[in-house]
Amino acid sequence: QVQVVESGGGLVQAGGSLRLSCVASGNIFSINDMGWYRQAPGKERDLVALIYKNSNTKYADSVKGRFTISRDNAKNTVYLQMNSLKPEDTAVYYCNMIIRNYAFIDAGYWGKGILVTVSS
Repeated sequence: QVQVVESGGGLVQAGGSLRLSCVASGNIFSINDMGWYRQAPGKERDLVALIYKNSNTKYADSVKGRFTISRDNAKNTVYLQMNSLKPEDTAVYYCNMIIRNYAFIDAGYWGKGILVTVSS
């Protein structure tokens, strides 16, 4: 069994900052890609940022220069530092991890999501 849990969301004023964290626990041999996605009301879930096992990163155009994704492999944790937040960043943010278990089987795991609200 694997669990993925997000934390750090909340309400912030436009221009402010938040740091999201996501930690995985359970039957984990290693973690490949780690990513953050978000879903605004009435919209589809979209990629925000991705960090590969080699620490290369990928960002949605809308967050480039404002958000930074990082990972701590020893803690099975991925972070999303969000600066210069805008009202349009308001969404439920989801963590996704591609995890290899001790049977050497890879699977994707989603957290339950955490709400980020940016007020104008």
